[in-house]
Amino acid sequence: MGATRDSDIILERLSTLHPKIIDLSLDRMHRLLDRLGNPERNLPPVIHIAGTNGKGSTLAMIRAGLEAAGKTCHAYTSPHLARFHERIRVAGELISEPDLAALLDECEDANDGAPITFFEVTTCAAILAFARHHADYTLLEVGLGGRLDATNVVAHPALSIITPVALDHQSYLGDTIAAIAGEKAGILKRTTPAVIARQSDAALEVIEARAARLGAPLSTYGQDWHVWSERDRLVFQDERGLLDLPLPVLQGPHQIDNAGTAIAALRLIGLGEDAIARAMREAVWPARMQRLKHGPCIDAAPEAEILLDGGHNPAAGEAIAATLAAMPARETHLVCGMLNTKDVAGYLAPLAPHVTSLTALSIPGEANTLPADRTADAARIVGIEAHTAESDRAACAAIAARAPHARILVCGSLYLAGRILQDHS
Repeated sequence: MGATRDSDIILERLSTLHPKIIDLSLDRMHRLLDRLGNPERNLPPVIHIAGTNGKGSTLAMIRAGLEAAGKTCHAYTSPHLARFHERIRVAGELISEPDLAALLDECEDANDGAPITFFEVTTCAAILAFARHHADYTLLEVGLGGRLDATNVVAHPALSIITPVALDHQSYLGDTIAAIAGEKAGILKRTTPAVIARQSDAALEVIEARAARLGAPLSTYGQDWHVWSERDRLVFQDERGLLDLPLPVLQGPHQIDNAGTAIAALRLIGLGEDAIARAMREAVWPARMQRLKHGPCIDAAPEAEILLDGGHNPAAGEAIAATLAAMPARETHLVCGMLNTKDVAGYLAPLAPHVTSLTALSIPGEANTLPADRTADAARIVGIEAHTAESDRAACAAIAARAPHARILVCGSLYLAGRILQDHS
């Protein structure tokens, strides 16, 4: 048996414990953590990040800044793209296969067959790993919502962060921005400082009201800090002064705001300008307008520029559209696969003015994939010429036959992005 299969087999077994009815609750987390000796009480200082969009990019920039300052960080993110191990970084390094398998075994034994979600039990494994290893900080990314998310078991984080709130996961979080913001604001803790990214008025009102009830001091975009780009530089200003920084290496105008959120957090922690500048230059976050350099898609369209992005909701569509608009002009075609739980037309509508065509895929191996023909139908509704293909390679080959020097953006789902990265790593 290969080493990688050990954790894969345990993860598959754990997925069978999923409750028959999904009730967002922290009861299962507290029960299992109690049986594990409450490791959540022994974590290095926690930076807890909620929001609809930008969580991963913001976390990546915070981690890069802390590491540039000589600090070590645990980091927990989701979902993974190619391997589950990507979700758990222990003191900066991806968790090893033997350590992951041992932690999952321990959590499975402690759970003793009780109903628990996959995300809950794997979050317990991550927390156990972090409590047992030294680091200066623990970076926790919320999986879904905030108030009842499995990561929301830390009573006294060092810092809370809420990135932009938008419509997503409405069946769980509510169908208005205010309702969703209320769930995200559930990570705020009494007297714990919080950084708040650019928000709609409706979201900010809810966040500010909860913070006021808890006495949680806020550092809010547009009030306490500002960020903008000017002459190919990033400018950040707060009450301590103005920083003139390199633009973030992560592409897209929306990364300016994410960078501002990360910088505001790093300033609260006490980092200096040199470490913050390195955070802008050195942060890495895959499947965010990531350029592919080799693999089946490149083989199929060798003269094309091929990019990969995992955004999947209307706000992500707007961010990608703004990124395309800011890039050098080039005929652009989409290769798109999406889940059947997403607002496909809402995602594609902002992209329509910037692209020539879309080739739709069904996401291989994904039970909740939207069939390719339905993605194509949604594209036509918003005015995009649409085709279907059996695979990403076939899609890129068909586009290259029509436009060999085109820009090809593979997009629509983190699950599709993960499949692509498995084949292009």
